[in-house]
Amino acid sequence: MTAASSPESRTPGRSEGMRVLLFTGKGGVGKSTVAAATAAQAAAAGRRTLVMSTDAAHSLADAYGAAIPDGSPTEVAPGLFVQQIDAQRRFEESWADIQGYLLSVLEVVGVDPVAAEELTVIPGAEEVLALLELREQARSGRWDVIVVDCAPTAETLRLLALPEALGWYMQRILPMQRRLTKALKPVLTRAAGVPMPAESVFDAVERLHAELREVRELLAGPAASVRLVLTPERVVAAEARRSFTTLSLYGYRVDGVVANRVFPADGADDWRAGWVVAQDEVLAEVDESFPGLPVWRSVYRPREPVGVAALVALADGVYAGADALAVPSGAGPFRITRTGEGAIAHLALPGAAREQVHLGRNGDDLVVTVGSYRRLLSLPAGLARLQVAGARVEKGELQVRFRERKTAAGAGEEQL
Repeated sequence: MTAASSPESRTPGRSEGMRVLLFTGKGGVGKSTVAAATAAQAAAAGRRTLVMSTDAAHSLADAYGAAIPDGSPTEVAPGLFVQQIDAQRRFEESWADIQGYLLSVLEVVGVDPVAAEELTVIPGAEEVLALLELREQARSGRWDVIVVDCAPTAETLRLLALPEALGWYMQRILPMQRRLTKALKPVLTRAAGVPMPAESVFDAVERLHAELREVRELLAGPAASVRLVLTPERVVAAEARRSFTTLSLYGYRVDGVVANRVFPADGADDWRAGWVVAQDEVLAEVDESFPGLPVWRSVYRPREPVGVAALVALADGVYAGADALAVPSGAGPFRITRTGEGAIAHLALPGAAREQVHLGRNGDDLVVTVGSYRRLLSLPAGLARLQVAGARVEKGELQVRFRERKTAAGAGEEQL
């Protein structure tokens, strides 16, 4: 094993032909092992591969049975590199200006310096910084494949929603705040008794937004997809179905499902035979729940696969000759079709029932809510000038019909 100080470079800033795969699932289902195995198989096939984790509790080093320092990618096998993010370095690069301002505010109001340091670290910061590192590695042009071992499902969904949510704030709120602060800074400072943010703080927020927007474009692009890992248990499968719906809501492609720890039917004793029957029932439901997606199975092994060779063997068994890196075909979760009267916006919401979906419009945004998740979907200019004529949920898809405006639209939010 050698540290890769400078992996063979192609053209910095270019990522044509690069495949990005994200693995997520409920905690404890073995997603890190499946991600590590998929990366090992890709490298064994001659693809220059990087596998990294957005999970603060890194376990890739354990999967490969290797000591992997934080920081630069480390080569654990020919063409296979593992990176555990140096969160402190990324934090200093992307958050230092913002943290410095927050610390100055807390100092004025008398907060203990040690407590202030803790308060200025945003929840989930390590996961966000891992996304920024993913952007940097993708821009380097050094990799054929990047595999991302994501945090458990709930954290992943919040993380993937962040770039678009921050974009809404940047477009509508920050410019107004910046102009107001610049014009009234002396008055506001005296009135509030705390320092107002300097231009460098606003610049840092804008820089962070630009970087996260690039991450969003990368992960929602045609060469990136999410793979769900589950175990054949009803509670786990139910969460995977909800994740499929929510990932589609935010515009991310799901390209397949890995059912892990499936008991083999051959030679089962009475105890295992009961598990085989129970798992078969759940697996039948899984096949129905993810129409059009491959459902790969990983048989329960007598021992934990550790090391590159064992992980390649695991991936070979899971994908059984299928191309694990095949780029998803067809349209993404969001598409637009034209009609004689206007257009129809199609948003895939697999598994969502009609009563779970709520739709509104606020200016140029569609406000789509599914359960506890909400997306502000900015409409392209061609749709923004039209009015909504109706909407329905049909066969796992939200269809919103648009037509030419007959009356002037109001500025407030319109419930549909």
